[in-house]
Amino acid sequence: MSLPIIAIAIALLAIIGSTVLFLSSKERKVLNKEKFQKFPLIQKTILSHNSGIYRFGLPKPSDILGLPIGQHISISANINGKDIVRSYTPTSNDAERGYFDLLIKSYPTGNISKYIAELEIGDSIDVRGPKGFFEYTPNMCTHFGMVAGGTGITPMYQIINAIISNPEDKTQVQLIYGNQTEADILLKKELDHIVQNHPQIKVHYLLDRPGPNWDGGVGYVTPELLNQFIPAATDKTQLLLCGPPPMVNSVKKAAVNLGFQKAKPVSKAGDQIFVF
Repeated sequence: MSLPIIAIAIALLAIIGSTVLFLSSKERKVLNKEKFQKFPLIQKTILSHNSGIYRFGLPKPSDILGLPIGQHISISANINGKDIVRSYTPTSNDAERGYFDLLIKSYPTGNISKYIAELEIGDSIDVRGPKGFFEYTPNMCTHFGMVAGGTGITPMYQIINAIISNPEDKTQVQLIYGNQTEADILLKKELDHIVQNHPQIKVHYLLDRPGPNWDGGVGYVTPELLNQFIPAATDKTQLLLCGPPPMVNSVKKAAVNLGFQKAKPVSKAGDQIFVF
């Protein structure tokens, strides 16, 4: 074989090798709407006596979960002989490859939350998705008003992260985040860091049982509080709600008196008031 032919052959092999490497490293969405798949627990980060961030591994380091911003996954487990399914929104997004994170607050009488909290490294959960009617796109509105309670912060946090990760996204966010005590506030350090570095994001904390040194809000989400800390209702404003049903129901009623369209029994994409 002559030298020119050998050189061409080597060049072709190099091109083929590069193509195979590119294809093998290309991101792959792993979520499946039709069936549950198992994902192993690879890391636990304990935040408090009853909350933590649980990281689950995907099959390949280059894989992404494939979850649109603002949607959630279903988790299934057999608990005391019963098949239980609950929905959760990961705090991570598809910018992070090879894993996804769940913020879980567990209670002694909980089902899936308690089940996940008791997992050991290497144990797996069954996941299906995506699920949900909301899908965030950059600049889909000029302002988001958000009201969250407890673990209802997770879809809000996911959306906020998507906004601040995109320099072209000018969406402004005003979030009211309610909890029982200061120790119950999830992701406070992360939220405070975001507020400090991104002026378009504002957070007002609200506690039912504040400590003596608490300098934030106190009590329930009232119409007066919404009027003060949530953007005015316009055709470019959307109000997002997630939390305990009594809080959500009272906010829905109060928001109508502030000019927002009445919330539907089941929220759909484009609703001015959307309940996760």
